[in-house]
Amino acid sequence: MFKIGFSKDIHRLEKGDGIILAGEHISCDLKTIAHSDGDVVYHALSEAILGSLALGDLGYHFPDNDETYKNVSSSIILKRAIELLTKNNFHLVNADIFISLEKPKLSEFIQNMRQNTAFLCKTDISNISIKAGTNEGLGDVGNSKAIIAYAVVLVESNENN
Repeated sequence: MFKIGFSKDIHRLEKGDGIILAGEHISCDLKTIAHSDGDVVYHALSEAILGSLALGDLGYHFPDNDETYKNVSSSIILKRAIELLTKNNFHLVNADIFISLEKPKLSEFIQNMRQNTAFLCKTDISNISIKAGTNEGLGDVGNSKAIIAYAVVLVESNENN
């Protein structure tokens, strides 16, 4: 049995010393405003995984009013989503992720981001797609006031193998 999950995550941006995307620290003059480390890639991916099995959203598993998760690394969030996937006898077939951010350009970081994500998801890098684009100067993303990531996943029951 196959199932699909989809999610999006958005965070506001402010002046800072860098952002974290798919576990990579990217030096720039911005930072995300978030309860955790603000990694929109891992947030969107984790929630898509949870959604594929109707296990709720990130707010259910990691409430932003719980100080336990204050400044938590989003890799912990993704690891937990993968643990729940495994516990439910499924595995990740592939993930396709899109990041919308006006600046900085992300092309030089994409390969490391894919590698980090594949490692945490216990899959081959060929199963992880990460792409990025701008918002052509439009809206909050285009004005560097926000960053968005979208993720879609395909998961498969281990009973099919």
